[in-house]
Amino acid sequence: MQSYDVFAPFYDAVQGDRADHSAYIRSLIEQHHPEAKTLLELACGTGSVMKQLASSYEVTGVDRSDAMLAVAREKLPEARLVEGDMTTVDLGETFDVVLCAFDSINHLLRFEEWEAVFDRALAHLNEGGLFVFDVNTEWQLARFASEQPLAQWFQGWNVMILDVAALTDGTYLWMIRVFEALGDDNYKLHAEDVPEAAFPAERIEASLLERFERVDVHDASRPEPSPESARLHFVCRR
Repeated sequence: MQSYDVFAPFYDAVQGDRADHSAYIRSLIEQHHPEAKTLLELACGTGSVMKQLASSYEVTGVDRSDAMLAVAREKLPEARLVEGDMTTVDLGETFDVVLCAFDSINHLLRFEEWEAVFDRALAHLNEGGLFVFDVNTEWQLARFASEQPLAQWFQGWNVMILDVAALTDGTYLWMIRVFEALGDDNYKLHAEDVPEAAFPAERIEASLLERFERVDVHDASRPEPSPESARLHFVCRR
């Protein structure tokens, strides 16, 4: 699984503060578990989602990238941040909500690894707690791969080029190239290739129902999920 160590210094400038996505996650938690007070985010990255939720929940974050956690520590100096792998982490405590946001789980290429995350989430939940995570769907990754590379200017003259390729094994490769402006028309290249995989929503839901009491599937862009849903949020109650 990729760590985003190379991309970490530029991640927030490119991705923004995640306010809209965080607001939607908050709405799901409030809808399904309004009494929740504590939250663990797996693959928390630079802490942007936790930053948005910290006013409502006592937050803890886990990520395998020390570079991403370094950014998160600047945003959330009072939060507990732990370097660890979301497939194996064991904090020895439980929470009202376990969160895995912004298609982090798609970086795991085997479904057995997804199920390891499901098990880790379950182990860290209080009775009645929620596991909330979102995924890029198969439809979405295929669409990304069919499009032309994306160029995005940020922080003045810095530019990111993103190209998504479909690989022969059914996975996808996000090829991230950041050209950092050094002045005098000089640029420094930062390159990182990030793999992703997607699985049918029906398979994901079936696996979750083997572990959780209830599973609800949401699409923020439409009333009900459809075959053309780009991103799905799964809300699972222990």
